[in-house]
Amino acid sequence: MLSLDEAIRIAKDKGLDLVEVSPNADPPVVRLIDYGKYKYTQQKKANEARKKQTTSNLKEIQFRPNIDTHDLGVKLRRAEAFVGQGDKVKLIMQFRGREMANKNVGLEKFDQIIKTVMDFGAQIESEPKFMGRRIIAILSPQKGKK
Repeated sequence: MLSLDEAIRIAKDKGLDLVEVSPNADPPVVRLIDYGKYKYTQQKKANEARKKQTTSNLKEIQFRPNIDTHDLGVKLRRAEAFVGQGDKVKLIMQFRGREMANKNVGLEKFDQIIKTVMDFGAQIESEPKFMGRRIIAILSPQKGKK
């Protein structure tokens, strides 16, 4: 244990800074470091962490209950691409007019679409819900898969 004056003298002799690490300890803990270099390395670590951070966007794909098989295939390929890029996919089944009378047909088709997208490596983030004239579900890529 050194006195404050002695610690400051040692820091000046070595050309370093005296930085308080733990002020609440008894006695307070200090460290001899080059403060400029320390700040530089902290900034570098923050930049590296920012580079490794992934951002996922929410992509939206809309369907109708009477969608043709070819059109469905095109939309499913888009969903596969979105999941492959690591984006979340919001699937929407839109009902219009007389289609509301046969919601169960649309719901069956929507469940089939969800199962197909899950085969591409997605997982259900929010279960399918009716919201007015729409059924909405959100799928996200599985952790660790890309």
